[in-house]
Amino acid sequence: MVGVPLARRTKRLGRPSRRRVSKLESVLQYAALGWASCPGAHPLREGGRACSCDRVGCPDPGAHPLSPAWQMQATCDTTQLTRWWRQDEDANVILPTGRVFDVFDMPLEAGLTALARMDASGSDTGPVAANGDRVLFYVATRGNPDDEDEWWSCHLDCGPETIDSMPGLRWHCRDSYVLAPPSTLPTGQPVSWLRPPDGRPLPDPLRVLDWLADACE
Repeated sequence: MVGVPLARRTKRLGRPSRRRVSKLESVLQYAALGWASCPGAHPLREGGRACSCDRVGCPDPGAHPLSPAWQMQATCDTTQLTRWWRQDEDANVILPTGRVFDVFDMPLEAGLTALARMDASGSDTGPVAANGDRVLFYVATRGNPDDEDEWWSCHLDCGPETIDSMPGLRWHCRDSYVLAPPSTLPTGQPVSWLRPPDGRPLPDPLRVLDWLADACE
């Protein structure tokens, strides 16, 4: 797939459904999978602020939890989820990582290249989401492995020397989170599934990482 124009590649991989599933519907679907969620801030299109949170000059508009206690708040309780999103249907969806799944987060071009190569080989991609200029690969969590010092957990551009050959690749595990479909980005576009979760076991992270590392070279 190397050398195929990005627009053609994106079309071949498939576009998200035209029907916009509500955020409440989505969090209830995630709960059925055992994926906890909690409300996030959302971008503001009008007024003097870019984010619905109370922070002046928010550095990450619409892409963070509303509560600093988000790790304790995140739940699969459908009653609580329904209450939250009926109170604020615009709230973005935050999924904590390191519980059921981890997420590899990489630049769009490299992510689509990796996805196309995995498809061509018949390899299981697991759930994959498009988040603006990033592609997110959902994989089975590694929990708290003995070799965690060789990895990293953050949504900043950081990482150990051992993965310097994979520029722009981020790993969300324990103590981290991701913005999940159908959250709204500051551009007005939604976070969307390229490969939605289907209830099957999530792929092994180290196997998926091999494909991502090749695409980053």
